[in-house]
Amino acid sequence: MTVLTPQILLGAYASGIFPMAESRTDPDLYWIDPDVRGILPLADFHIPRRLRRTLRNGPYEVRADADFIGVIRGCAEQTQVRPDTWINTEIEGLYNALFDMGFAHSVETWLDGELVGGLYGVALGGAFFGESMFSRARDASKVALCHLAARLIKSDFTLLDTQFLTEHLRQFGAVEIDRPDYKERLSVAIKIAAVFQPALSSDELDAFIQSTTQTS
Repeated sequence: MTVLTPQILLGAYASGIFPMAESRTDPDLYWIDPDVRGILPLADFHIPRRLRRTLRNGPYEVRADADFIGVIRGCAEQTQVRPDTWINTEIEGLYNALFDMGFAHSVETWLDGELVGGLYGVALGGAFFGESMFSRARDASKVALCHLAARLIKSDFTLLDTQFLTEHLRQFGAVEIDRPDYKERLSVAIKIAAVFQPALSSDELDAFIQSTTQTS
């Protein structure tokens, strides 16, 4: 049996597939190659009106790559809303290794020094593959997603892959495209020499908010 390594995982992303487990306790991983793919076009990113106020004046501090392990553990934890997860211990280990190699990144929402939300994903060329997000406080994961988009635009990324389309993501402008369209966009994006930049100034955040479409 082939041992899944971080290098194999990067090759899978470059070809348009990604792994998932059936549950937190399932030791097996399965390759997913959906017929339709969720993406979030960065040029058409929407921010709901109330969230714009939270981004500018809310209580959260946002950091990137400060606690990747904490974020992936937060995404894997069981909650009343999410009694199970597809993130097993092998996935945790693989993505922690990708973080150590500089390919995986997290955006984290902090409140009074406590990690209350965030997301993580994989960066390859100019493509960012969003994996999972979590929230322990109102809008914490939404704030992290907006900050991710701002950082990706600043860093010259062209593709934000959300894997699947959910109502949560639709409000930000996420859409579905078919597999051939996705793989064509992917082949272009991974050739771009983008470098994820964790830092984002308040002026850069404000410029990003001003550039986005406002929704109700």
